[in-house]
Amino acid sequence: MRAGWWRQTRIDVATALAAGVAALFPSAQAQTSEAWRPETFKLANGITAVVLPDHRAPVVTHMIWYRVGSADEVPGKSGIAHFFEHLMFKATGKIAAGEYSKIVARNGGQDNASTSYDYTNYFFRVAKDRLPQMMELEADRMTGLQLAESEVVSERDVVKEERRQNVDSAPSSLLNEKVYAALYSGHPYSIPVIGRMSEVGALTRDDALGWYSRWYGPEDAILVVAGDITAAELKPLADRIYGSIAAKGDLQKRSWPEVRPLAETVRVSHSDPKVRQPEWSRYWLGVETGDPQAEALQVGLEILGGGRTSRLNRELVETQGVAVSAYAFTSDSVARGIIGVGGSPSPGKTLDAVEKAAAAVVDQFLGEGPTATELVRAKARIAASETFARDSQVSMANWYGGQLVAGQTIEQIQAWDDRVRAVTAEQVKQAMNAYMTGVHHVDATLLVETQ
Repeated sequence: MRAGWWRQTRIDVATALAAGVAALFPSAQAQTSEAWRPETFKLANGITAVVLPDHRAPVVTHMIWYRVGSADEVPGKSGIAHFFEHLMFKATGKIAAGEYSKIVARNGGQDNASTSYDYTNYFFRVAKDRLPQMMELEADRMTGLQLAESEVVSERDVVKEERRQNVDSAPSSLLNEKVYAALYSGHPYSIPVIGRMSEVGALTRDDALGWYSRWYGPEDAILVVAGDITAAELKPLADRIYGSIAAKGDLQKRSWPEVRPLAETVRVSHSDPKVRQPEWSRYWLGVETGDPQAEALQVGLEILGGGRTSRLNRELVETQGVAVSAYAFTSDSVARGIIGVGGSPSPGKTLDAVEKAAAAVVDQFLGEGPTATELVRAKARIAASETFARDSQVSMANWYGGQLVAGQTIEQIQAWDDRVRAVTAEQVKQAMNAYMTGVHHVDATLLVETQ
């Protein structure tokens, strides 16, 4: 690229929090009368379009999502998905290399792109009246990319330097690579999105053009536009500009092995003189996007380690003083996501002490599940976070685009609020035990290397 209460009876607290949740989680019916009510259409060549109207300012955010990411790479070619993302800003038959972003900037806009295991996306944000011109630029590089050997070589060096700065010089990133290699052994998720240095250095112009030919076609693209526009306004533009691009008809189909459960618990570590604060963390395999237990896990991990009132923070930081920070999280993905807990020791305390204290908190929570107050409080925090996210065109376009490329429908995305609100204490307990009890995990330690 260029997630202490004042003394009062429990029922009073729960009632007050429930009122907050009701305010923060509007019903699906109420949402349809507000901003962000999605409108959709599909072009004849296969492009699916989603419009998220928001008329507060004459600005639009335009995103093209391709259903291809680093997990689709072949052995020995790691990093090609991300490398090619960079090359999409090079020359076409109509504009010179590097001019794309300059044209966007001259029109008062911003642009960027990102690559993940599951997708690649490209976006710009401009004033509404500049949208047609920007869409013409996007359509041009969909089919007209021209890669000079000199541009490929120079951009490959840029990506190698990006890896040096963001990964090889970052101890936590190097440890994360070890975690993913252990957690996803035998699956493409085990390979870094940015690629292995030796393989990135060997990528060629032919590799890039082959990737372009095999994966980049309108039938595998999703268009998301958020902002001061409606589907009725966008569709004629999309038909004229994108609709003229012929479907390729022979795009490569995604084929991944299943993510295998860990055969044993694994410990990984990384030591580095640059580490200022040691850290312990534990990871389990989580769920696929759209899994029925995803919302229960999200609520449960929020209670366990989502903030200052979480169980891990209260026990490890405030009560025992064994840690200066403690956290828990869950993330989903097209294959399987991650569940994680962790913390950093207080001065004079050890990583072993943090691990034992955190494991005890986790075991207790898995055994008893959340209280009514914790459940309502967690839902309120999640709802508040989503409310803030909905104030951003980019956040909403990212949310819808990421869910759509993972296979979710508009209806499923819209119903997310209702699913979170409906989560029960028993569902939290069942979901967390299903993925965190009786299964192997990865323990990771980030250590200060003494010289």
